Amino acid sequence: MAELNISERQAGDITILDMDGKVTIGEGSVALRTTIRRLLGEGKKKIILNLSGVGYVDSSGIGEFVSSFTAVNKESGSLKLLNLTQKIQDLLAITKLLTVFDVYENEGEALSSFK
Repeated sequence: MAELNISERQAGDITILDMDGKVTIGEGSVALRTTIRRLLGEGKKKIILNLSGVGYVDSSGIGEFVSSFTAVNKESGSLKLLNLTQKIQDLLAITKLLTVFDVYENEGEALSSFK
């Protein structure tokens, strides 16, 4: 089972997390939670999750997206999703979460969406 690798890069004051692997109960969702909490602790509140390398998300992973989103919002920041695979997009549509998240297919558009 591929664990989740998260690499981090900055575009100005925006942090992009390039995620690769699976966001599932255990490893993946913990890795995401830890990373988001650390960024918030560092005062980084503009975050894009680039999910192009994420092939699979289970309900725990979806829950982690939601709790990350909530945690970032609580700090008056914003969390956006980039490059969803069809599978993840369908999953978010079914769970009605597609309307909760700002979702982008193009990194430039995602970056310029931050005010």
